[in-house]
Amino acid sequence: MPYKFKADYQDKFDQKRYRVINWPAYNESLRQRGDITVWLSADVADAWFTPKRTSPGGQGIYSELAIMTCLTLGMLYNQALRQTVGLMRGLVRLMALDVPVPCFSTLSRRSSGLKLPIKFKFLKDVPIHLVVDSTGLSLEFLIYSVCQLEC
Repeated sequence: MPYKFKADYQDKFDQKRYRVINWPAYNESLRQRGDITVWLSADVADAWFTPKRTSPGGQGIYSELAIMTCLTLGMLYNQALRQTVGLMRGLVRLMALDVPVPCFSTLSRRSSGLKLPIKFKFLKDVPIHLVVDSTGLSLEFLIYSVCQLEC
């Protein structure tokens, strides 16, 4: 049985144990790991919807700005689309905006036609600022601007 070949050697090496020595710094790093600030301007409610088309076919509801905002938040937190929809619903409710949130199937369909930012490893100690206004979406670290997305 070929899958049991390495079974004799697995106990040969001990697992490396990681110990936390500085607990206050470790706890603070865990708190800052999920530190994200979302800035939405008042113009976003108008730019959230796509303009009406005169060509035949179905009418789109959500603009690229709305789809990009949802997908970027999902990428930042490494979430699936359904969890991203729940996060966006909570943010919209907290900010008292009167805009609907796209469902997960809409996000899935529309994400294939969008140019999304490349997934990159974020700096863990630096807070992230997600700025959304009528001109587009930008991700900024406290140190420098990482990517500017034009919608």
